[in-house]
Amino acid sequence: MLTEQQLRKAPKRDYMNPEQQAFFKHHLLSLKQETQNHIEQIKQQLAQPPECNDEADRAQLEDDMAIKLRLADREYKLLRKIDAALRRLHVGEYGYCQETGEPIGIERLLIRPTAEFGTDVKVISEEKEKFYAD
Repeated sequence: MLTEQQLRKAPKRDYMNPEQQAFFKHHLLSLKQETQNHIEQIKQQLAQPPECNDEADRAQLEDDMAIKLRLADREYKLLRKIDAALRRLHVGEYGYCQETGEPIGIERLLIRPTAEFGTDVKVISEEKEKFYAD
């Protein structure tokens, strides 16, 4: 299997060849396992909250639990993105912008392996979001 360094040095013509696909499949599956493990840890922490009689401690505990719930929600969303990336990989669409069909790029995929869009498309999308949010 390719290393990250070999992947970075590969010529552009090798983009998303079988070796690169295998690298990202392994990377995505590892990320999925880590995310699932983290979700399990959060679930266990939420299922067994510590006892507290003090009102201030109880308020802090509730804040901590709310943060853990938000974190678990983010992790579940990440799991869905990982599964979507694995499906794209399976059908040969992984690594290509869902809007333009252009390569997303190895560097971007190493940073964000669930990326669906190229940098240019993502920047435009974020600018539109900011414009309409104001």
